[in-house]
Amino acid sequence: MTTTAPLIVDSFASLPPEDSDSLLIGDDPNVGRIATHAQRAAQVECTVLITGETGTGKEVWARMLHRLGPRRDQAFVPVNCAALTPTLAESQLFGHEKGAFTGATGASLGVFRTAERGIVFLDEVGDMPLELQAKLLRVLQEGEVTPVGSSTPISIDVQVIAATNRNLEEEVANGRFREDLYYRLNLVELKMPPLRKRQGDIPRFVEYFSRKFAARYERPVWKPSPDTLRDFCEYSWPGNVRQLGFVLEQSYVLECEPMLPGQQRPSGESVDLPFTDLAKLREAAVDQALRATQGHKGRAAKLLGIHPNTMTRLLQQLDADQSSSDC
Repeated sequence: MTTTAPLIVDSFASLPPEDSDSLLIGDDPNVGRIATHAQRAAQVECTVLITGETGTGKEVWARMLHRLGPRRDQAFVPVNCAALTPTLAESQLFGHEKGAFTGATGASLGVFRTAERGIVFLDEVGDMPLELQAKLLRVLQEGEVTPVGSSTPISIDVQVIAATNRNLEEEVANGRFREDLYYRLNLVELKMPPLRKRQGDIPRFVEYFSRKFAARYERPVWKPSPDTLRDFCEYSWPGNVRQLGFVLEQSYVLECEPMLPGQQRPSGESVDLPFTDLAKLREAAVDQALRATQGHKGRAAKLLGIHPNTMTRLLQQLDADQSSSDC
């Protein structure tokens, strides 16, 4: 059997943004090739695998593919595979019949039938359990799902876009990801580069986020000094574009100069805070980090520049404060 080699795309496409939240910014030399491959994949409606570190804009690209293709007027249904409930994952994806299990008081369509004629975006597909991977492979091969509690397959018409921050080749080698599913998903690969390899684009991201959050919070646009901008360009940004955006938004929320994670503000420097209640300030920062990382506590801690144990203690304290206020 002949295996089709995947198309490899090495960075973001510089496509004209269609909304204010687009992160498709930059002058990477390969952007034309990326745009060509993305357009082709969108038009032929094939499976696409978007790879890259956390925060590099994988879902942004998936939504761009949706807008580029003939399914643009149909549903785009994102699924965080890492958050699927282990005991109910099959039902959540493929649906179930009434009475299929305890608590199934009615039938459910599931993600794939809900997205009929549209796109299912499987985020963090590398975290999907092996037993569920086999069922997903059948969906991709046969174009049909079998609801839990039924023996009758149902034909579906969906395009699948998957994303992961894991190295799936290593996952396959270690027996944690099915090789046949990997090749089925990897017909076209869009490979998102980390921000540290796009230092020349950082000034444009800084300007983009500064203007965006200045408008949102009705504050002046931040214009960094040359030295500060150089420091931003030389920082490694482990959380990538998402982390950069968070740092800048946090500065607008706190009404202070943006600072790199881990930096200490010079002693004596005053900060005009919008909150007089420090507990509210702390709660706002933690909530903002959790929203930026879709609830992932470890990544939120990294964005805030604190240890995960500190994040755990903060959340426990916030829960305690909330409980006290409810009494």
